[in-house]
Amino acid sequence: MEPGPSPGPCAEMLQVAEEAFRGGNFELAAEIYGSQLAELPQPERGLCLRRGDALARAGRMAEALEAYSAAARLGRLRPEELPELAESLALSLREKALRLPPWPGGGGGPEGAGEPLGDPACCRPPELLGCPRCRRLLCEPVTLHCGHTRCRRCAEPGDCCHRPRRAAAGPASARVNVVLGNLLEKWLEGESRARRLRAEGDELRDRQELPAALEKYNQALETAPCKCSLIAQRAELWITMKNYQQALHDAEALCQNKPLWPKGRYVKAQVLSGLGRTEEALKEFLYCVALNPEWSLMKKEAQKIMCEMFFPAFENVHDSLTAPFSSRTRLKPAFLSSLNTVEDGSAAGCSEDTVFKLTKALSQESDVLRSTNSSVSHNVLDLHFEDHKSLGTILSSLPVARLKRKLSSDLRDLQSLDVPNKIPKKDGDTVLENSATPSLREIPTVVVDASDFECSLCMRLFYEPVTTPCGHTFCLKCLERCLDHNPYCPLCKEKLSEFLASRTYKKTVLTEELIVRYLPEELSERKKIYEEEMKELSNLNEDVPIFVCTMAFPTIPCPLHVFEPRYRLMIRRCMETGTKQFGMCLADELKGFADYGCMLEIRDVKFFPDGRSVVDTVGVRRFKVLNHGQRDGYNTANIEYLEDKKVEGAEYEELVRLHDSVYDQAVAWFTSLKDNMKAQILNHFGSMPGKESEPQSNPSGPAWYWWLLAVLPLENRAQLAILAMTSFKDRLIAIRRVLIFVTRKRPR
Repeated sequence: MEPGPSPGPCAEMLQVAEEAFRGGNFELAAEIYGSQLAELPQPERGLCLRRGDALARAGRMAEALEAYSAAARLGRLRPEELPELAESLALSLREKALRLPPWPGGGGGPEGAGEPLGDPACCRPPELLGCPRCRRLLCEPVTLHCGHTRCRRCAEPGDCCHRPRRAAAGPASARVNVVLGNLLEKWLEGESRARRLRAEGDELRDRQELPAALEKYNQALETAPCKCSLIAQRAELWITMKNYQQALHDAEALCQNKPLWPKGRYVKAQVLSGLGRTEEALKEFLYCVALNPEWSLMKKEAQKIMCEMFFPAFENVHDSLTAPFSSRTRLKPAFLSSLNTVEDGSAAGCSEDTVFKLTKALSQESDVLRSTNSSVSHNVLDLHFEDHKSLGTILSSLPVARLKRKLSSDLRDLQSLDVPNKIPKKDGDTVLENSATPSLREIPTVVVDASDFECSLCMRLFYEPVTTPCGHTFCLKCLERCLDHNPYCPLCKEKLSEFLASRTYKKTVLTEELIVRYLPEELSERKKIYEEEMKELSNLNEDVPIFVCTMAFPTIPCPLHVFEPRYRLMIRRCMETGTKQFGMCLADELKGFADYGCMLEIRDVKFFPDGRSVVDTVGVRRFKVLNHGQRDGYNTANIEYLEDKKVEGAEYEELVRLHDSVYDQAVAWFTSLKDNMKAQILNHFGSMPGKESEPQSNPSGPAWYWWLLAVLPLENRAQLAILAMTSFKDRLIAIRRVLIFVTRKRPR
């Protein structure tokens, strides 16, 4: 008879083990994996690995290493197969040596965390004055097209929140924001100088001019108020220069001064690796993971070293599964002998070397496939089963479904088990120096002066500050008014044609935030002045802006080509106030403009790169000028609006008959025109509006009347006289006379 297929592990039991592992019951998971391995004629590599993971999570490091070794003998162990071992060792360090609380499950670092290699709290810049990219104090601040500010070195081409028409300026062509640059020099003189020297050192290092870069870092250290970040930078430069002893001196100083700063541990790990001190490097890499469990790069480095140190290649190809453990004496016994777990509360006062003894010393000979009746302690299993039978007997007597139910109920008691939780896998931020969030640095109010935020055009506090590509800052309205006249910077006279063409002036966010933070009272007063100006400009009875150009009529479109600076300003103000209205009047040699006109409402504005614009308007209401005036170069007027006097009774009936008669006469005149002339009128003014059933429904009369007045061949003065009439009957009589005249004069 042929032998039957080799029995494999029970799939349902493996599922129970996985559920236990996910729920944090690592002891139970390890025992189930062990029992399944014991029942196999030949061990499975994957089960050995999972048992090792569970044992590592349960804190049974010696047994975990045996399980991993068994897996290594079945197939070469890879670093990526040891994440649980690395995390378990790191978590033990975190709790025992560093005495830090576990990271919350499913979370990561603190909310809003930065990069794992960020500077410690003492080296971070005051709030608002840090570069969003490098997280350090702004150095040669450059304001981008989107209004945000970066260090010049950090301002990459196209680095912008909003896609501009042209790529944002890169580091080579970027101009420093003059206002912000001066503020940094005034408020943080020493820190700003150190930051500038450091940036110069970074540029020299990138060009491989290492001695010169080292000199810059040393100069920066002389003035920097906090030196931790700079020392780390210098240590990394020493590593690049292969001067590991100097690098180690800096790294040890960092770890002594900032033991909970991951960057210091990371630099020390790099130095120790360069010196070939692998065991010490491993400890530092594990410290990095302990301080920041989401730092996957450090976890991978630790896994790589552990794989090479604990499970070298020659062991991975060992054929005998029962080879004595003495063949593994090359697994750094000095290191392994220090791996003792501290099981009581005495760890708090232990040194790092003592705490790093995480597991019991490995026995000289051990078999990972031992039976379930061995003397291994199953004290945690006593929480799950009433009697003390062997695990094999218990598992064989319990149906899988019952075991799953038992597991589900017991998972509620996991809070009492002293086992580390699962750590998230993604990268996150550093651990702060203490459990509380450090207080943010503030600029002393004594150094803040409102004159530092003064617009050079209006000599008032910046309101909606905008920074030009040449680095100068102005109030938005002040800058727009200057660009109405010429496309040059008001201060340095650099050409701003491209800036003007974009027409998307973004406020300088940092300047505005600093004003809000440090000058709230001055800003409130400045805002009050601005709102009063807008309210005054919004008045459509007093100081109404007047465009002196041509005749305009109610309901009739009036497209305008605006190119004069004064009218550019006028149109923009009409848009800003929200009224979108201004008056249109004929020119007058004596008064400047006529005494009657029509209000126009802006429907659309199209801007051109050179500042010109085409404004689409339509007539709204007629008005009479009470007095003439000027504002900022354009005309204004106090006005009153005109309305037709309504009639009733017999007068109304007579008005309706006259209205219908003149309308029919107008239709007959238009119909009799030549086709080319009708086409021109229709193209410019559109179709003639229909006759309204109620002639007095509109205060200015029916729309067809104004359409007809606009297309009839009348001089402007005659049209103006009719526009000024407040009697609809008189206007109908006047237009009838005109129709009779043009009909008689028409060539046959």
